[in-house]
Amino acid sequence: MSTSHDNDIRSWLDEAVAQMEPRLIEIRRDLHAHPELAFEEVRTSGVVAAELARLGIEHRTGVGRTGVVGTIRGARPGPTVAIRADMDALPITERTGLPFASKEEGKMHACGHDLHTVTLLGIGAVLHRMRDRLSGDVRLIFQPAEEAIGGAREMIAEGAMDGVDMALSLHNRPEIPVGRFGIVHGAANSASDSFDITVHGKSGHGARPYAAVDPIVAAAQLVGQLQTIVSREVRALDSCVVTVGSIHAGEARNVIPDRCELKGTVRTRQPEARDAAEEGIRRICEGISAGLRVRCDLVYRRGTPPVMNEEGMLQRTVDAIHAQIGDVADEYEPSLGGEDFALMAAMVPAFRLLVGSSQPGRSDKVHSSDYEPDERCIGYGVRALARTVADILA
Repeated sequence: MSTSHDNDIRSWLDEAVAQMEPRLIEIRRDLHAHPELAFEEVRTSGVVAAELARLGIEHRTGVGRTGVVGTIRGARPGPTVAIRADMDALPITERTGLPFASKEEGKMHACGHDLHTVTLLGIGAVLHRMRDRLSGDVRLIFQPAEEAIGGAREMIAEGAMDGVDMALSLHNRPEIPVGRFGIVHGAANSASDSFDITVHGKSGHGARPYAAVDPIVAAAQLVGQLQTIVSREVRALDSCVVTVGSIHAGEARNVIPDRCELKGTVRTRQPEARDAAEEGIRRICEGISAGLRVRCDLVYRRGTPPVMNEEGMLQRTVDAIHAQIGDVADEYEPSLGGEDFALMAAMVPAFRLLVGSSQPGRSDKVHSSDYEPDERCIGYGVRALARTVADILA
C-alpha cells in the first residue's frame, strides 16, 4: 500500500468512526439496559438486524437459534473474512448505578458483549461503505450463548462459517488502558472441560458411621487428591487448573447420605496437559472407590479447545493497527478462560484481538456486578479491525 493511499484510508476511517461513534454508544446503552442470557437474545438480535437493515447490509436471522449473520460483498472476487462478536449477558445483578444500568433483575452485560456487538455493527458499517474497494467478502457473525459455550457450535452447524477463509474476533479487556490493544501468540485461551462425579455410599445414622459407607468423607478426600493433578502430574511449564465448584450431599446433620455430587471444571492450554488431567481424574476416582468402599461415577465432557491465534493473522492485525492508530499493540498474557470462538479458529487461520477498555476508578474485572468499561473502546475496536479487513481485502 502506498503512503498516500495509507494516509487516505487512515483519515477517511478516522472520520467515519468519529461520525458513527455517538450512535454506536447509544445502541450499546440500549443493549446494556436490556441484557439477555444465552439463547434468549431475541430483542438483541432484533436490534442488530434492524441496524443492519438500516445500513443496507444483507443479513439473515435465526442462525444458531438467535444468531445473526450479515454479508458484505466486495466489488471483486477474493477471500471471505469472518468477524465474530458475542451478544449474550450474564446472570448477575448489576450494581453500577449507571443511568442505563440493566432493567432486568439478575441479568447484566458484565463481560462487555454489548460492546462487542456494537463494535461489529460499526465495523460492518465502515466496510459496507468501502465495499467498492474490497476484493472479497466480509461475514459478520453475531453469536449467541458464548457464556454458555454453545452458540458457536450451533452457528457453525447452520452454515455461519461455510466458505470462510479466515476469521477475526475481539474481546474488551478492562485491565488494558483504552486506546491500547493486547496480543497473545499461540494459545490465547484455555480448553474448557467439565466433570460431574457422583460418589455412591450407604446411608445410615450419623451416630453409627461404622454401619454406613460415608460418601462425604470420600468426596472430601477426592477434592484434595484432585489438586495433585496440577501439582504433581502436569508439567510445571504447562497450564492446568482443576476446580471443584459445587458439592452437594444430604439434608440432615445426623444422617449419612447415600451419595454426594461434585461438579467441576478443568482448564488447560496444552493438549498433553488436557489428556493428563482427564486421565488423572479417572484414576483418582477409581482409587477412591477401591480404598473407601464407595462407587464413583464420573461423567467427563470435553468442551471447547484453546483459541489458537494464527501468527499470520496476528501480524496482519498488528500491522493494520500500527498503520491506522500507531504503536499501541502490546504483548499480553494468555487467559485460562474458555471461549468458543476457538471452534471457528480451529477451522481457518484466526486471531482474537484484546481491546483496552480500562476506566480509571472503575472495576477492572469482567463478570463483576460493578464492571464499568470505557465506551471509547468501541471506536478503537472499529478502527483496528475494519482497517485489518480492509488491508486483507485491498
